[in-house]
Amino acid sequence: MMQKILVKLHVHCDKCRTKAMKIAATAPGVNKVSIQGEDRDHVEVIGDGVDSVCLTRALRKKLRSADLVKVEQVK
Repeated sequence: MMQKILVKLHVHCDKCRTKAMKIAATAPGVNKVSIQGEDRDHVEVIGDGVDSVCLTRALRKKLRSADLVKVEQVK
C-alpha cells in the first residue's frame, strides 16, 4: 500500500532541511522525499509500508519539532 505522509517541521535554515531529508530518506520503505509548502517547512514522504509514527519520532529526535499533518493513500 503506497502512502503519502506530510510532516510539518519548524526549521529556519537549509542545513536543517537537508538533515530532515536525510532522516526521512533513510526510513524503511521510502521511495520519494520532497520539501513542500510556502515556507519550505513541510516534508512529503511517499513510500510503501512507511511507519508514519516512527518517521515523525525520528524527525523530532533530531530536529526537536515535527508534527504529523496527514497520511493518505496513493493510487
